[in-house]
Amino acid sequence: METPPHPHQAGSAVPADLTPQCVHCGLCLQACPTYIELGKEADSPRGRIYLMQAQQRGRLPVAGSFAQHISACLDCRACESACPSGVPYGELVEQAREIVEQQLERPLLVEALRRYVFGWVFPSPRLLRFHFHLLRLYQRLGLQALVRRLASLKLIPSRLAGMERLLPDLGGRAAPIELGAVFRSAGPTRRRVGLVTGCVMNEIFAGIHRATIRVLQRNGCEIVVPSSQVCCAALHAHAGITATAQEMAKRNIQAFEQAGVSAVIVNAAGCGAKLKEYGALLARDPEYSSRARSFSQGVVDISEFLDGLPALSPPDRLELKIAYDDPCHLLHAQRIAQAPRRLLQQIPGLKLLELQNPDQCCGSAGIYNITHPELSMRILERKIEDIEQCGPEVVATGNPGCLLQIAHGLRMAHLHHIQVMHPMEILDRAYGSASSENGRNPG
Repeated sequence: METPPHPHQAGSAVPADLTPQCVHCGLCLQACPTYIELGKEADSPRGRIYLMQAQQRGRLPVAGSFAQHISACLDCRACESACPSGVPYGELVEQAREIVEQQLERPLLVEALRRYVFGWVFPSPRLLRFHFHLLRLYQRLGLQALVRRLASLKLIPSRLAGMERLLPDLGGRAAPIELGAVFRSAGPTRRRVGLVTGCVMNEIFAGIHRATIRVLQRNGCEIVVPSSQVCCAALHAHAGITATAQEMAKRNIQAFEQAGVSAVIVNAAGCGAKLKEYGALLARDPEYSSRARSFSQGVVDISEFLDGLPALSPPDRLELKIAYDDPCHLLHAQRIAQAPRRLLQQIPGLKLLELQNPDQCCGSAGIYNITHPELSMRILERKIEDIEQCGPEVVATGNPGCLLQIAHGLRMAHLHHIQVMHPMEILDRAYGSASSENGRNPG
């Protein structure tokens, strides 16, 4: 077995030619969830860019405040939507985290765990599935109930108990999509497309994949699931583990090139954002730079793809009050806002409600709710208050982390009557082929 790249392997420093684009106008401040919650300049995009510039000039060590404030960023990229100067903040913060990853010393146990999870588990679909089998066994044997009772008695550290509460119920979910599968269109084939299954998405939300496949089949698509695809590497890039992210990107490019598809379909906003940025991730690779750009140009979010079809198969009537919540990496990174709404509005009988702040982060942000649980929950509280005031029957959102986070927040607020669903589940239900995930919260 090959040794995975060490998380600290190389990359570049925060580029000096990018940070001067920031004119420090402050328009990003009220778009930034951490600044809204903490009110500290160092926890705003502008403040973090100041820290990056100080680190570039050798005035600020990596350990201490630089690492603290850079890691506290959700990387939601709302600041990019607010920025009049076009600062590529997402690129900057990921490169800053690469510096932290290279230079920050962590306890040996923490370092070993990070290396195992990022270097071994996520790049291997088989190893990832094995760990989810263990989690299912953990729940089936009643160990989860025992652990939660101990947590209620405060016999388990609060941080660990908080992480455990985020684990969704894995029982009764649809079986993962098998890599290498091909799904024929329901009628004449108009397009041959590839489906990105992802990592956590396929293990927890395979029902959404199956709904997506049925919707595509209904609309004349043949769906190919390349057998050699792996996790999109978004979590690695967000954590600054660039070398591993680049290797995983190359594997995905190879997998979809060999599939011979006209489009690469993704139904997870965070994955889609990273897949569309493979060109930047591999820009300095002489063998893959042009291939990565070509690959990224073929990646489309499922809502973007369906919205662009000349004639969508008409859905049946569905009486539902739905609030659509924009996933950060769909809205701010991919700049897709109206396509999901237009798809939902095509369903007869469906009433689309607008949240007061649908563009604000829910606090999930990859694994942010694990690494920064207290701040994540504070940000989530704002989202749940917004949902409660809106009064929907269903919250629709197109990202697995958001689905889990919002469902967790609704449970904590005892709003059990509000479901959380992916737009493809709703459209699939309107087509009369409700999946096993429909009609239940993802947690």
